[in-house]
Amino acid sequence: MAAQQVHLGVVQLQLTAEAAENDRRAEAGIREAAARGAQIICLPELFRSLYFCQREDHDHFQLAERVPGPSTERFGQLARELGVVLIVSLFEKRAEGLYHNTAAVLDADGSYLGKYRKMHIPDDPLFYEKFYFTPGDLGFKVFPSRFGRLGVLICWDQWYPEGARLTALRGADILFYPTAIGWHPSEKAEHGKAQHQSWELIQRSHGVANGCYVVSVNRTGHEGDPEGGIEFWGQSFVSDPQGTILALAPVDAPAVLVVPIDLGKLDVQRTHWPFLRDRRIDAYGDITRRFIDE
Repeated sequence: MAAQQVHLGVVQLQLTAEAAENDRRAEAGIREAAARGAQIICLPELFRSLYFCQREDHDHFQLAERVPGPSTERFGQLARELGVVLIVSLFEKRAEGLYHNTAAVLDADGSYLGKYRKMHIPDDPLFYEKFYFTPGDLGFKVFPSRFGRLGVLICWDQWYPEGARLTALRGADILFYPTAIGWHPSEKAEHGKAQHQSWELIQRSHGVANGCYVVSVNRTGHEGDPEGGIEFWGQSFVSDPQGTILALAPVDAPAVLVVPIDLGKLDVQRTHWPFLRDRRIDAYGDITRRFIDE
């Protein structure tokens, strides 16, 4: 199989309360990644603001925007200038009273390829996303970009093998997960290592089960109440179809990773580990049930 090398860019950010400053930091990270050869570049979840879902506050709906809209226009121009594919995570206002957690994909000519709306919406202490976001209704999607077929999911989606599988079955070569996840500081000493390991492990396993590369892009830094809040754990990473981590960002600092991958290896991986071939699709009907009681 001939090599099909693509360079992936990961922009891990520490964010502020000012959208203009966050846009500036994102653009600087994108430019750095592109200068180092990245062709597909992903930003963290909801990168234009602090992670506002730590509390329920109606004022935060003012952060939302149309998708496509001003941010896709701005970053589309940047994608065209640099000749790169961009994945940008945005707070989408669909209509009055109707909002989504959405990722837009912009091709290397600046064109808008489409959007994915987060399907799984959490509701946990300091992660009160059900207050803000309607679950996605576009299904699981793949975007045929200049440099590869991209599957995009968002944060809480990363815990669900069904989402990764259905995205892979639509032809994704790479699964991207823009993310905002971290520790409750009071829990970190006791549970922090296990929480992080679980997060990393489940995503690497999606790559193994589906024969895909996985790219998880987190934010870093402490946000919220100084005595509580969330300590975002960074550690954005890229893993290959065998689950091997190819690059890992630090815990406590912004970072730009540029990672070469070979899409030509996917066919080899999937023929030697033929999980898609051996699926028993005739036996999986119960997967659509909430729970099997009998």
